[in-house]
Amino acid sequence: MTKILVVDDEANVQRLLQYTLKQAGYTVSVAGDGLEALKLWASDQPGLILLDVSLPKLDGYGVAERIRADEGGKSHVPIIMLTSEKEVEQKVRGLRAGADDYLVKPFHQAELLARMRGLLSRFTASDGASRARPPLGKMIAFYGAKGGVGATTISINTAIAMHNQLDRKVALVDAVLQFGDHRVFLDLGNDRKSVTDLMTAPQLDTELLKSVLVKHDSGVDLLLAPTSPEEADLVNPENFAAILAMLRTLYDYVIVDVDKRLGDLVLSVLDHSDEVHIVMTADLSCLKNVRLVLEALRRIGFDPKRLKLVLNRSNAFTGISTGAAESALKREFETKITNEYRTAISAQNTGSPFSSSKPDSPLGKEIVDLAHSIDATFAPQVPATAGAGATAARAGAARAR
Repeated sequence: MTKILVVDDEANVQRLLQYTLKQAGYTVSVAGDGLEALKLWASDQPGLILLDVSLPKLDGYGVAERIRADEGGKSHVPIIMLTSEKEVEQKVRGLRAGADDYLVKPFHQAELLARMRGLLSRFTASDGASRARPPLGKMIAFYGAKGGVGATTISINTAIAMHNQLDRKVALVDAVLQFGDHRVFLDLGNDRKSVTDLMTAPQLDTELLKSVLVKHDSGVDLLLAPTSPEEADLVNPENFAAILAMLRTLYDYVIVDVDKRLGDLVLSVLDHSDEVHIVMTADLSCLKNVRLVLEALRRIGFDPKRLKLVLNRSNAFTGISTGAAESALKREFETKITNEYRTAISAQNTGSPFSSSKPDSPLGKEIVDLAHSIDATFAPQVPATAGAGATAARAGAARAR
């Protein structure tokens, strides 16, 4: 029988939750403050925690952060935050602290039980004893220094390579909200749902998010841009940040293709990303733009260690050598991708990404290398599944040959 830890300092809420959960067949333990919650978590090893935000001694955010830090990626107890605050900022803060879901009081007991069952089925093994590996939850942004440099192509194919070659669970987000191309590049019609379906909903939750995501044939889940430019105005930075934070609780990697305009929404995405890959080509216009972007991010205190430069079409003749471009930018390119025009344009025009249709092409192999380099940075934090390890080993062996 699954044990639930209820953490709330209001006696009426404690009694109501105890009654509801016991009627549903759960055993229940109760903590009235944050420090007591940590003690019961350590001693009782509950299957799920219902955690109020406003607590004496240590608030819910602090409790969640301490639990996630102590788990160290070796285990994962699902946490549902409970609060009376409806502001998106509070939801984002809770999700970033380590919560898996968020409920605003008052809530219906049927909704609570449904969300609990969803989390328990996702994180608890069939025998009810051991928990599944939690998602890595890393967000990787691809930013094009100007239009036409290939940022969309690289982001799409990197996402697919991560799923197919590394066995990672991946969500791909088209954040070029006015003129996103993922529908075209992936041969999807305008009848598919988009991020605006989340903006018009009264409340965001994981079930609604899953209903809007589009499953691609490659196995990657997609969050598409609006079908018309004017719908982009419905998406605000706060709500978009909440959506991305929720995606991070569900996936190993969230790959975001961002707009080149450094507005509030794009800056928010870059700020919350674990890595930002700036995609460029070796021409004067791109070099100028990259210098400006690097300087702008430096002024707002962006961590330069999270920035990676991707030189696309590195062997194309532009009159500027790779060495000269690196000298102008005063830094080296972390990734160089060769110019294989026929493969890239054929994939684009047929809506069949080369990471799926031609993974063994030179371009496909370079994208696999990029996927491996990203995964090597973050995967050690959480052990990969046996399947993922075997897949990665096979891919590594293939590259060695």
